[in-house]
Amino acid sequence: MTVVTRFAPSPTGFLHIGGARTALFNWLFARHYGGRFLLRIEDTDRARSTREAVDAIFDGLRWLGLDWDEEPVFQFSRAARHAEVAREMIARGRAYPCYCSPEELTRMREEARRDGRPAGYDGRWRDRDPAEAPEGVAPVVRLKAPRDGETILQDLVQGEVTVANAQLDDMILLRADGTPTYMLSVVVDDHDMDITHIIRGDDHLTNAFRQTQIYRAMGWEIPHFAHIPLIHGPDGAKLSKRHGALGAEAYRDMGFLPEALRNYLTRLGWGHGDDEIFSTEQAVSWFDIGGVGRSPARFDMAKLTSLNAHYLREADDARLGELIVPRLRALAGANLDEEALPRLRAAIPGLKARARTLAELAENALFYVLRRPISLDDKALQQLDADGRALLSAIVAELAPRTGWTKDALEDAARAHAETKGLKLGKVAQPLRAALTGSTTSPPIFEVMEILGADETLGRLRDALDRKPAPDNAA
Repeated sequence: MTVVTRFAPSPTGFLHIGGARTALFNWLFARHYGGRFLLRIEDTDRARSTREAVDAIFDGLRWLGLDWDEEPVFQFSRAARHAEVAREMIARGRAYPCYCSPEELTRMREEARRDGRPAGYDGRWRDRDPAEAPEGVAPVVRLKAPRDGETILQDLVQGEVTVANAQLDDMILLRADGTPTYMLSVVVDDHDMDITHIIRGDDHLTNAFRQTQIYRAMGWEIPHFAHIPLIHGPDGAKLSKRHGALGAEAYRDMGFLPEALRNYLTRLGWGHGDDEIFSTEQAVSWFDIGGVGRSPARFDMAKLTSLNAHYLREADDARLGELIVPRLRALAGANLDEEALPRLRAAIPGLKARARTLAELAENALFYVLRRPISLDDKALQQLDADGRALLSAIVAELAPRTGWTKDALEDAARAHAETKGLKLGKVAQPLRAALTGSTTSPPIFEVMEILGADETLGRLRDALDRKPAPDNAA
């Protein structure tokens, strides 16, 4: 048997982080067994389905690196096929037209509640002759569900789950206007797409009982079900907007790497011993449904951020440079010096060890690519008091004629200068840092000077000396 899984989102919004994990589990399972991973867009809710949402889902999956094996299926386009199956079920005696009016259904539910019975449809048209149908009433088509016994699921995550058939009424397959319902459409599509394993959130567990009855009514092979627990927030409640970002694209915008989010989501509700950090190749090799737990996993932003920092440190420098360029353009605007962007390649190794996200990496790298004169924050300005400016002036005079511009040579020169003045190296480094980066925090300042190069370094130091002196703090 070739394993075939699917991800079937409704295109009514972004790719929810829970949906992203569901897609990931399906992708990993299919790849582990050398099978196929398919994508179906369940766009039957025409009022809420949008092309923008479809594009967001595709974009989110591609960003996460979850490729699918065939052209996506759009459920709405298959409505005629769904209706055809409903008519076949009527011919088999496994479904029937129901001519109840909305008023009758309302009275039916009210009477059931009053009598303490399940408030479902009572089956009054199950065995009636359609010739008795009232004129001018378009019927719905209902499944002739079994009334006795139980429907049993052997779920790969939840184990054996049972429901009494008396709890399941004759659900509608086709509405009065001839359009198929979600339950019918899903089963027909999964059958026609040869889906062997349905891996989805456990909020669909009750649907599986009804869908199983449709499979049996058609005599079709029932796929294996695996209903995974939902993701909860840190407080144990179902993940919602109040817990923070919900869409995969939001994590991309916050500066998370796709490989970090893949690793984190894989580990969220699934485990392989004590392994916490692993490659996608390892995840494919190890993944199986047996490793999925039955308890809801809790989303931990701090843990994801820490994991992302690890992946930043391991990432290729050139790739990181390319990823932060758009962020630098957004941060700097007209102050970006496009000709300075090549500096990033040399700067990234010293920057990525201190960043947790691409957003932080871009913010930390910004001073390297700003057009002169750069702006200085308040703390940096305080370093450029009379003493600081005097130190800078002397350093400029000493560095200007130098030809060797390496961090070690620059540090040696600064250290020698500090010793002649009876100062510690830090006393010289701080005004240098303020003038060159606009801040009092940065990577090692002599590394910064080497990356900036002689012309840019000396230019920034002279810019600082040309500034209006910082005001005297004396009263």
